[in-house]
Amino acid sequence: MNAMLDTPQTAANPVIAGRNLVKEFPVRAKGILRRKVGAVHAVSGVSLEIGQTETLALVGESGCGKSTTARLMMNLIPPTSGEILYEGRDLTKLSRNQMRPIRRDLQLVFQDPMASLDPRMTVFEIIAEPLRVHNLFKNGGRDRVNSLIEIVGLNPEHRNRYPHEFSGGQRQRIGIARALALQPRVLMLDEPVSALDVSIQAGVINLLEDLQDELGLSYLFVSHDLSVVRHIADKVAVMYLGKIVEEGTTDQLFAGPAHPYTQALMSAIPLPDPRKERTRERIVLQGDVPSPSNPPSGCRFRTRCPLFKELDESQQAKCIDVEPLLRSDHAGLTRAACHYAEPKQLV
Repeated sequence: MNAMLDTPQTAANPVIAGRNLVKEFPVRAKGILRRKVGAVHAVSGVSLEIGQTETLALVGESGCGKSTTARLMMNLIPPTSGEILYEGRDLTKLSRNQMRPIRRDLQLVFQDPMASLDPRMTVFEIIAEPLRVHNLFKNGGRDRVNSLIEIVGLNPEHRNRYPHEFSGGQRQRIGIARALALQPRVLMLDEPVSALDVSIQAGVINLLEDLQDELGLSYLFVSHDLSVVRHIADKVAVMYLGKIVEEGTTDQLFAGPAHPYTQALMSAIPLPDPRKERTRERIVLQGDVPSPSNPPSGCRFRTRCPLFKELDESQQAKCIDVEPLLRSDHAGLTRAACHYAEPKQLV
């Protein structure tokens, strides 16, 4: 494949961007001293950009670093190194007081709606809480909360009910309304529909799309469900063991994934046509994900890569010794971190 080293793909007007983000968690020995004996490399040199009214999906297996990356982008946890740029300011350099007004622009929707809502508070108080924290409730806060309840499709008469009185989909709508209370610009959605039934998922996804069009929101959408991602995302970044292994627009990535890991993920998406489902090629990965505290040298995916087994010794040596960088293919459709990446049509 003719390829060239590329700089990260950039949004036309990025709202928020992460540059070379690294996050390591120390591993400490047992005992009184608790000295550091190693580190978990949760995120290793990740760069992402989200444009205005754009949805960037971050996908991969459990434990690959998706949620940690999203929390880094929101500056909820400090990176070991790297930058988080929002409106030209590096958020990692700001104090807690300096971050406070910016928190209004960066909000989260969590995976488990029941666990993220205080069971002792009514729906009205849950949505009003961010306004009270930021001293904004006195200035039309009651009307704002009542408006949000209607915007997310809930019955205004139920504002005095408690979270346990709602279904899972309704609770997720409450969480979305709470996140919208401060009129943010960016929402980080951490697997927002994974705990919901398929029929309920569709309603929440459609709501998110409508809100994005109406309010001009930008989304960082963390998910392992590629069927959902295909429907909602503008761009997709695929993570494996703390690194981005492939990225591109949703249409480009699904039309011809180039990285063997992305191809394996997409081959697992069920097809609605039973005949195609029975005859399609499935790529089954062997072995377990390596430990993030001791990732493989060179290409981190090589220990499970089906393509690696087909290479000759000299090619395998390159995978073992040289870490692949994100490169564009000759058509510039996607960027894959693989020495021997080739776009492949799976359906």
